[in-house]
Amino acid sequence: MASTAVTTFIVFIAVLFLLVNSSAAHYIPCSESLIKIAQEKNISHCKKLTTLGAEFGWEVSKHNESQVDILIGTRLNNAEMVWLAWGVNPEDKPQMVGTRAIIGIRQLNGSVGANTYNITGDTKLGCKLQPSEIDVNVTRMKLDYATSLDYLTLHATIVLPSMYNISRLNHVWQVGYDAQGAEPSMHPTALQNVDSTETIDLRNGLAQHVGELEGRLRKIHGVLNIIGWGTFLPAGYILGVTGWSVGLWLGQASKHYSFKIHRLFATFIFTFTTLQMLALHLKPRKTDEYRKYWNMYHHFLGYALLAVISVNIFHGIDILRPDHSWKWAYVGILGVFAVIAIALEIYTWAKFLTEDKKSKTVKPGSGSGSGSGGTAATETQTTTS
Repeated sequence: MASTAVTTFIVFIAVLFLLVNSSAAHYIPCSESLIKIAQEKNISHCKKLTTLGAEFGWEVSKHNESQVDILIGTRLNNAEMVWLAWGVNPEDKPQMVGTRAIIGIRQLNGSVGANTYNITGDTKLGCKLQPSEIDVNVTRMKLDYATSLDYLTLHATIVLPSMYNISRLNHVWQVGYDAQGAEPSMHPTALQNVDSTETIDLRNGLAQHVGELEGRLRKIHGVLNIIGWGTFLPAGYILGVTGWSVGLWLGQASKHYSFKIHRLFATFIFTFTTLQMLALHLKPRKTDEYRKYWNMYHHFLGYALLAVISVNIFHGIDILRPDHSWKWAYVGILGVFAVIAIALEIYTWAKFLTEDKKSKTVKPGSGSGSGSGGTAATETQTTTS
């Protein structure tokens, strides 16, 4: 009971911390490098975006609110990044399909260029994406690479039609690593890429990330599974099932992507941990002949599950791609439990060997004495009768 109470308290604190620290609106200023580039282009507003290490600068015209100078940039960090994209979407929510995009492409020979593109459902299916006219007036498109800063930036001036609202503008950004001429190839499908959308108010810079709820649930899903499956089994079974249920919801919500290996491992873990929990109520008595075989099966499956659980937790952390503190925190937890497990195994084997040695040791004369006593008693009983 005490262990369950402590577990529940830890989970409550962790979930509360995640909810409190996840705000709906955010504005994190740009790095000094991009601020310097923005100032050279007379852009005074600049913020860090939520994914891909991208940063976004803008300047709304004082004479016409529909006219906006935009600047999107990201540090390469020696990555072979080939294209950089930014766009707006007139639909109800920011998403890739339906985006009117500006894409700058850096060719292998060092030349750069930028064009406008319409992102459609066919693009998502893998069809070639070719330059086309869009319903947003775009001028002064330019892709630049600042060698000294190692920054790739895309700059343009746009005039938004009346269907767009600068106080609630759906915008999308993306990076890619291959292109055929003016045709950018498909970008990676990691969470960082599929989550690169938000709704921004260009008047004050506050934005709401489209995956805000999903992002919180992913963190809660990770915490519950690390604590439930990966730390406090079997008491954490309830927490693990809760985390698994959150994962199911996230799988249904993510229509545009899936993580099959993570899902298969999760299904395996849920199925066999449930079997392990049921086995505690169905185990044979100690006097049953096959009890030792049941013990072997139960322990082997338990160790196998611990291994699969650890692998899947690390796989889930890689999917989330948070800072390294998550991974090292779980490595620390595993290290502590490994030390405890080794100590308990040593104690168990030492106790077993000691008892086995004692059972093989027979006191001198104890067997014959018992036999003589038994014979004498029999003879006395016969004489008396």
